[in-house]
Amino acid sequence: MNRVSTAGNYQSALMNLMSAQNQERDAQTRLSTHKVATDMAGFGRAAESLTALKGAQSRVQGFIDTGDAVVARLESQDLALNQVGDAITAATASIRGVLSSDAANVLMLDLQNQFQLVQSGLNAQHQGSYLFAGGDTTNAPVTVSNLAELAAGPVASAFGNDNLPQISRLGESTSIKTGYLADEVGTEIFNIFRDIQAYHADPLTGPLSGKPTEAQKAFLTSQISRLDAASAGVINITARNGTLQKQVESTNASHAAQELQLKEMVSNKTDADMIQAATDLQLSQIAVQASAQVISQLGQISLLDYLR
Repeated sequence: MNRVSTAGNYQSALMNLMSAQNQERDAQTRLSTHKVATDMAGFGRAAESLTALKGAQSRVQGFIDTGDAVVARLESQDLALNQVGDAITAATASIRGVLSSDAANVLMLDLQNQFQLVQSGLNAQHQGSYLFAGGDTTNAPVTVSNLAELAAGPVASAFGNDNLPQISRLGESTSIKTGYLADEVGTEIFNIFRDIQAYHADPLTGPLSGKPTEAQKAFLTSQISRLDAASAGVINITARNGTLQKQVESTNASHAAQELQLKEMVSNKTDADMIQAATDLQLSQIAVQASAQVISQLGQISLLDYLR
């Protein structure tokens, strides 16, 4: 036999009201956030797989961010390498001009300008870091500023970079060399500039000004083939840099597709059914009204009335 009491009726009605209010609040949260829950506890047993998906999504996004940064750096390297290549081409043109005009009046001035363009290219920076310095990105990799300083010592002393080219991790198991060292790019052309400067400064062979002698013409002619070889070397490095840029862009596109797929998988687990949420809200509001009405009516009646 069940015992019936006024207090028990109140308790039952209050529990129904609280349950309806919780359902209403839950439906309102889903409607406002468009999510099934606002924390992992709300996803129950799906929380573990959701955490794994979000972790994978975060890692892929990290690779995308790294790839974007690498592409920007490779673009800066391309500009710098092209500047070096253009300077070598211009230096070659200056020497050819001397041979064709039989006048070397401004040759060394032209070569000084082209050397400074090469030096500027090798000391190029990206976001405050030297591109061709290796691991020590805070110090300029080329330490000489003119041909006289270059000729004052061995070419190796003109470079201050280390032996650690930039390595970029683009995926879980993909790391590639995306940087070049200043001495790797510039040693050959610096040797040529140094030899020309030394020849010019030597009282037995120089200066390279005015009308060149036959010996000077022969020397300058031999430098053209060296400059052509140096130019080809820089062109090859520039081409490799462009190939790397395409590779990184392709890898980034693959990561973007993977990130989109993961995003959809996360969305399937976290996004709320808005139609169902609206229906649940309407039903819960009706339940709240009904429970409140029951409580109101209980306040007007008592089992004592029936016992009398």
